[in-house]
Amino acid sequence: MDLTEVTPRLHQLDFSIGQAYLWRDDDELTLIDAGWAGAADEVDAVIRAVGLDPARLRRIVLTHAHRDHVGCAQELADRHGAEILAHRLDAPVVRGEAPVPDPVLLDWEVPLHEHGLTSPVAPPTLVDRELEHGDELDFGDGAVVVHTPGHTDGSIAVHLPHHGVLFTGDTVAAVQGVTLGVFHVDRERARESMRLLAELAPSVVCFGHGVPLTEDAAAVLKQAAEAA
Repeated sequence: MDLTEVTPRLHQLDFSIGQAYLWRDDDELTLIDAGWAGAADEVDAVIRAVGLDPARLRRIVLTHAHRDHVGCAQELADRHGAEILAHRLDAPVVRGEAPVPDPVLLDWEVPLHEHGLTSPVAPPTLVDRELEHGDELDFGDGAVVVHTPGHTDGSIAVHLPHHGVLFTGDTVAAVQGVTLGVFHVDRERARESMRLLAELAPSVVCFGHGVPLTEDAAAVLKQAAEAA
């Protein structure tokens, strides 16, 4: 697993499929998504590698219920007492009470989807708090939940307006340029959600898949949304 600084308070954890993000406030840490099941030791190790204490992990915000995002959330929560948060509509899937919804795949997405399924299945994971659009969270000087249905019904983005940072989950990707993501249950709703995110005009965009966007982010995201 690679760890890359995005800003002085933000690091990207790069798994072989997908990314998670570590946000640092003065006295606590927040994870946006949790990578792969079984990776808790590696996550703790890379947090220590940048001089931070994983015991300061207070919350894990899941952008949606797919295996490469739920990952090791439960193991990390059990170790460090962190709270797990997910949107109300995806929470039953995260908990293992409902099946993972099948995406409507375009022909070219089929082999990519099969490759993605090589990541470990995430175990049933407790959701301590179910989120709704507009909820404010206790990190990043007031993080805001943005409901972005389309990738899954309960997909969310997380916006840190005081820092200009936006975590898009899998609604948007940055693989061969910034584009609409893949594997959506409703592609048109995902497009609408992408346009909603572009209206936030962030200065830093962190994707579920791909390198974070730190230069001309608002303009690039707006252009990509218009082209989606």
